[in-house]
Amino acid sequence: MYLHVGNNKNIRCRDIIGIFDTDNATLSPITKKYLARAEKQGLVDSARQEIPKSFVLYRVPGGFKICFSQLSATALSGRMNDPSSL
Repeated sequence: MYLHVGNNKNIRCRDIIGIFDTDNATLSPITKKYLARAEKQGLVDSARQEIPKSFVLYRVPGGFKICFSQLSATALSGRMNDPSSL
């Protein structure tokens, strides 16, 4: 099954490592540094150009990627927990 994270971007559920609220997660300087480094390495996707509310860390062959989403972490988690919405 796939999780729709916004704007025609889908991520395979079994590859998702975590869904994080952008406001809370980016308070930590460690997380900010991690996200900045991932962006420099080209590992960050954006489901939209709007201000992101959440980001999803997921596996890809050979590593991981991060996708920012305009949908809230609560909404994305709810979609994952409700099979009828996938």
